[in-house]
Amino acid sequence: MSEIRQGRRGAWRAALACMVTLAVAMGLGRFAFTPMLPIMLHEGKLQLEAGGVLASLNYLGYFLGAVSCAAIGVKAKSMVRGGLVATAVLLVGMGVLHSFTSWGILRAAAGVMSAWVFVFASGWGLRRLAETNSPALAGVIYTGPGIGIAMTGLLGGALGRWGSEAGWIGLGLLAVVLVAAIWRVFDDGELPAAEGSAAPPAAPASTAAPPSARSDAVWLVALYGLAGFGYIITATFLPVIARQALPGSPWPDFFWPLFGLAIIPGALIGARAPIHWDNRLLLAAAYALQALGVVLSVAWPTIVGFALGSLLLGMPFTAITLFAMRDARRLRGNAAAGLIGYATASYGVGQIIGPLFAAPLAQRTGSFQLPLLVAAGALALGSVLFALVWSKSRRKVVL
Repeated sequence: MSEIRQGRRGAWRAALACMVTLAVAMGLGRFAFTPMLPIMLHEGKLQLEAGGVLASLNYLGYFLGAVSCAAIGVKAKSMVRGGLVATAVLLVGMGVLHSFTSWGILRAAAGVMSAWVFVFASGWGLRRLAETNSPALAGVIYTGPGIGIAMTGLLGGALGRWGSEAGWIGLGLLAVVLVAAIWRVFDDGELPAAEGSAAPPAAPASTAAPPSARSDAVWLVALYGLAGFGYIITATFLPVIARQALPGSPWPDFFWPLFGLAIIPGALIGARAPIHWDNRLLLAAAYALQALGVVLSVAWPTIVGFALGSLLLGMPFTAITLFAMRDARRLRGNAAAGLIGYATASYGVGQIIGPLFAAPLAQRTGSFQLPLLVAAGALALGSVLFALVWSKSRRKVVL
């Protein structure tokens, strides 16, 4: 009984450590720019179009980091620790350095670090949960980005009252404190570097792939890119969009933390979705929810509209990743790493394109309405196509 209790305690320790790790790498390192951008715009340090470039550089870094993981032979704990330390340094650097070039380098590097930490921490944590027979705790790990986003939204705006430099440095110091709190946990076990990119557990694939597996894989890669494009415009510019729609209101600073908080139940629910549920239908539903969330900020630009939109955009955020990775495992089984890499790359391309498309258009027109409608259209298209792919596969089974 004591061994069971000890194993359970170890599983929770690993899950919570990885949760904090993803909060730092994703919530702070990757998405701190969202609440800091309106402050930097107000200070005159950036124009909106330049802000879009910095955001896309971060997503480019994430893309490069994700596709490079398979070639990295460093131990998982070293990658996680090194990436976390670098993330804290890069956050502080945004407050210390003042040129656009240096900011671009820092944001790109932060993107690389967030990808490396996400992949290797996920692999380490999921392995530890499997060893302790606690796979259901995977949802706890993936609440981390939501917790980090909520922290950046609440603390970034508050710290930013003393200027963007204080905001960035304060978030960097917060990262240092969080990293110190979980540093020793990664001594508890080691994951071979080659397994550092393990995906979330999913249904085992059959020994013989169905005839439509290749077509389904192509659809998964293509449609996953629509998710990256569809959410990223709102996720990058939400405080700016809300401030334009609600001038003088104190509420715009709270919609981004609300988005982060909504990710938490979405991750927990998504991780518990039964294996026999079809991933394509789950993805179709998640895309539809996000499309509705994006549309609400255009069709109902009020406090209630933005609040509901933030909730609908945030809840499926991590669940979409879980369902997509699970579908890759359905199609390729233990050989899914390549398909996961292609899907992640497609998602990354969508993220890179989003701000580059939206910011110049919004700066010229003075409104994000058109970019948001295009983003919602992309998500709606993805939802319909996933449903059609599922329906087509069902017809083949019947025949």
